[in-house]
Amino acid sequence: MRKDRVLAGALAAVTALSMTACGGGQAGGTTQAAAAGTQAAVENTANPNAETTLSIGYTTAANADDPYHFTATKFKEIVEEKSEGRIAVNLYASSQLGSEPEMWEGMQTGTCDMAVMTNAYVSSYVPANGALDLPFIFSDLAQAREIVDGDFGQSLIDNMDGTGVTCLAFSEGGFRQLCTKDKEIKAPSDLNGLKIRCMENQVHMDAFSALGMDPTPMAWSEVFTALQQGVIDGQENPIAVIYSNAVYEAQDYLAITNHVYSPSMILFSKPVFEGLDPAYQTALLEAAQEAAAYERSACEDSEAEQIAEMEAAGLEVTYPDTTEFQAAMAPVYEKYADQFGQENIDAIVNFEY
Repeated sequence: MRKDRVLAGALAAVTALSMTACGGGQAGGTTQAAAAGTQAAVENTANPNAETTLSIGYTTAANADDPYHFTATKFKEIVEEKSEGRIAVNLYASSQLGSEPEMWEGMQTGTCDMAVMTNAYVSSYVPANGALDLPFIFSDLAQAREIVDGDFGQSLIDNMDGTGVTCLAFSEGGFRQLCTKDKEIKAPSDLNGLKIRCMENQVHMDAFSALGMDPTPMAWSEVFTALQQGVIDGQENPIAVIYSNAVYEAQDYLAITNHVYSPSMILFSKPVFEGLDPAYQTALLEAAQEAAAYERSACEDSEAEQIAEMEAAGLEVTYPDTTEFQAAMAPVYEKYADQFGQENIDAIVNFEY
């Protein structure tokens, strides 16, 4: 039986961008126009041979360098190949299916099939996931990947039982970095009073406050103009997001702080997933895991090149010693020990690989 779905909210919020997203939208100037052109080029053509058509949404722009779009595009490619065209996947970038909260609620009810979404948002529904967002909890990418791909990551997925949403795989944006307009960051004291745009994530906001910043959540679509007008002094994001959305064009300094690992999740509506043929379920799960692995590798491989291109464009890149930054996080860890589970925090901190 053919299962074409026209999702609720698919035509809504075409231009709205989620405040909880790690990045996305257009940056401004010529880059803004280019990004809009790329987005418009994504066309979901009907496949008359498809027995099932699924839609996947994300809040960032349809830019080839954006990790969310890259993940979704690779997932589509693998699914359609594995199923020999019997499953079609349509892509909806730039919040066309709604903000992250709206997509989450849609997946719970089965009116939204899939989403690529920040773990930072999922943690508002699955508290244990919040441990992944604690600043400086991971030493490097290898450790982070071992944890989310292993028993700990599976336990987080298991904790989603009862939410109406399941996770097929963890992809990533990489580590988040600090990008400022007029001030080079060498020590926490350099951050005093700076208005830094961040996600509307209380852990991040508490961490930035502990470092003396004025954390300033705002819609991603407003960030470039806010930087130009001096409304904010900087923003923090993974390199791929800073680069692909060209916000560095309105900034002067990039501090490689690796302060938060930014995993994303390939999410599926549980009611929709459980209604599919078991063979399709297997194909979708395998495709998600393959797409996530491919995206991670591509993102890591391109990061040095992206940093070099931003440097060539005039951005000054620094590598501050983060020892003092990490020491300032002690009250944040203490505050969230009960909410996230001290055992979960300890499992990450003490993880050996």
